Amino acid sequence: MTDSSLPVEGAPSVVQEEDSLVQMGFQRLLGMRVTEWSEGRAVVELTVEDQHLNRSGIVHGGVLTSLLDTALSLSGLYCSVPGNVRKGMTLSLTTTFVAAARGGVLRAVGHRRGGGKATFMASGEVVDANDAVMAMGEGAFRIRSASQTPEGEPA
Repeated sequence: MTDSSLPVEGAPSVVQEEDSLVQMGFQRLLGMRVTEWSEGRAVVELTVEDQHLNRSGIVHGGVLTSLLDTALSLSGLYCSVPGNVRKGMTLSLTTTFVAAARGGVLRAVGHRRGGGKATFMASGEVVDANDAVMAMGEGAFRIRSASQTPEGEPA
């Protein structure tokens, strides 16, 4: 399950990489960077390093799935109100592996496809530097209730 909480100021579509508030613990551990974030869309990038590879020397499927989980969930959690935070969790996630990712920069693009106030659906893909699809995914996500209060205040 993913628990995403990303505070954002204003309504930028490009996220400053040095903004530590955008990177959460697990995503930071893997080396993910949120590079774009707007209503209904999120882009997450990762530079492949040795720790991302499996025994066969290709990117572990869990890394690709984590990229999808993050991009898809963020696509439905954007909030343009300064100081407000939307938090969510993954209800279901399906990943289809298309090609072996070996190195370079991987980019996951998530798009919110539908849903309501509490639950939404999203889909997306992970591509390499040549825009070749490495994995595709779709999922259902829940927006946690009372999760739009300013960070630090009780929800």
